[in-house]
Amino acid sequence: MSDGFITLPGAPLPLVSTPRPSTPAVPDEIRRTAEEFESVFLAEMLRPMFDGIETDGLGGGGIGEETFRPMLIDRYAEALSKSGGVGIADAIVRELLRMQGSAALPTEENVDGAAR
Repeated sequence: MSDGFITLPGAPLPLVSTPRPSTPAVPDEIRRTAEEFESVFLAEMLRPMFDGIETDGLGGGGIGEETFRPMLIDRYAEALSKSGGVGIADAIVRELLRMQGSAALPTEENVDGAAR
């Protein structure tokens, strides 16, 4: 494990365990929220891939694997997001920062309290 890779059971390729570098201009809370959203999105995209797979291989099958498979898919999505993701988190960070910037700018409504 000294090579910086983690191995996920059943994953065809190891994922890099080092998180993406965070820029000082992006607050940690915004980055974390964006990565969580990307993780949820990836989990929803991964779920249909596992629907047709029988439960007799990866975890031994049975009701236990059926019960814990959604959690495994969530961990896969979380690992994908933390190792660089697919770019959704970066787009969300940009949009959140843009929204915060535009909220701080004065508009005609919030300059004198009356809409024009």
